[in-house]
Amino acid sequence: MANIIAIDDDAGICKLIENALTRDGHCVTCKNSAVGLTPQDLKVYDLILLDVMMPELDGFSFCKHIRQNVDAPILFITAKTMDQDLVDGLSIGADDYIKKPFSLAELRARVSAHLRREHREHHQTLLLGKVRFDLSEKKVFYDDQVLPLTKSEYEICELLARRKGQVFSLEYLLEQILGFNSQSDIAAIRVHVKNIRTKFTKYGNCPIETVWGVGYTWK
Repeated sequence: MANIIAIDDDAGICKLIENALTRDGHCVTCKNSAVGLTPQDLKVYDLILLDVMMPELDGFSFCKHIRQNVDAPILFITAKTMDQDLVDGLSIGADDYIKKPFSLAELRARVSAHLRREHREHHQTLLLGKVRFDLSEKKVFYDDQVLPLTKSEYEICELLARRKGQVFSLEYLLEQILGFNSQSDIAAIRVHVKNIRTKFTKYGNCPIETVWGVGYTWK
């Protein structure tokens, strides 16, 4: 059982989320606004579902405000589907997004996948040239400088690095990382890889290589 908070100004959507996830055994708290919520308030939750378009305090601004002090996965619930919206949301620390209108099956699948990720245990270090993975702390270092990766960015790097040289399709990465096999959402993987490359640029060349027409590999 996980402790989940859903923040959405639509009371009907909150009720749908509460009913669906409660049936899966989770404890769900619903809020119709993010106003007044602090990082300390959110530390008791294992996962946060956050609406983007709220009147008083929008989800993007709230995520940016809390991300450095909240470790739980943040999943945006949004009707905004433009590429730049997706880039903005994932760049400020969100792990995933669910597009409105969504099915309850998709909601449950994505929540379940992110909760499984949080409970996986690692007990070793992976060293690939100048890049070092602390698999216990889920951190990536380049020449002992930590890269500020989000949870989803880290998971992509670890999956590719563990099987260096193997090419993975965007569809496979979507299913393994975000937990829901949806062709329309492979854009999320592209954005995460773009963000990873940007963060590696500061420290060195990014080891993730595009194999055109196929996917990505750790070179």
